[in-house]
Amino acid sequence: MITPELNLKHLSRSFFSRDPRKVGRDLPGKLIIRKQGRKILVGRIVEVEAYLGQDDLAAHAAAGRTARNEVIFGPPGHAYVYFIYGVHYCLNVSCMAEGDGGCVLIRALEPVTGIESMARARELGDLDFSVPRNLRRLSSGPGMLCEALEITRERDNGKDLLSDRSDLQIADDGFRVKKLLTTTRIGITKSPEMPLRYLVEGNVYVSKAAISK
Repeated sequence: MITPELNLKHLSRSFFSRDPRKVGRDLPGKLIIRKQGRKILVGRIVEVEAYLGQDDLAAHAAAGRTARNEVIFGPPGHAYVYFIYGVHYCLNVSCMAEGDGGCVLIRALEPVTGIESMARARELGDLDFSVPRNLRRLSSGPGMLCEALEITRERDNGKDLLSDRSDLQIADDGFRVKKLLTTTRIGITKSPEMPLRYLVEGNVYVSKAAISK
């Protein structure tokens, strides 16, 4: 149990010790938790992408095990954070049994708790967040959500997302997604045809609208 008053519970290690496609279908609706002292920031996962390992040309694991991607070959349920385009960080969670490379990229969150702190981190504190289009600017993309939760490679890479001692965690509050859409992944040039993007139908916080496939 992470936070009894919010009824948040950790996912099991076995939840992540599976094919990233299965994990990717089950992660939407779960929560990302960032602890900041006595405060917590919470976002609900509404969009992810699966990366399958060395047979997936778009996956970091395709290059084999390296110092950079060591986390995704390690135990499941750990944060794999990388820096992209020299601009922003991306948060992934390791999947599969130890020794097998695979992960799921967290692409978008729906803000739940800690909106003011997220806004300050995103330098959006002057916006009116009662307006939905402004709220969407907090975490509707992999780079934005990392900035909102102050996720960096130096601070968070390798953290156990299932540990009570971690200040970055994944939790379940019992929420269930009514309908999940599956599309091809976006923003990549290798293996773009693979239908490995999963998002909550109708959710305004996804990074890009999609048509079900």
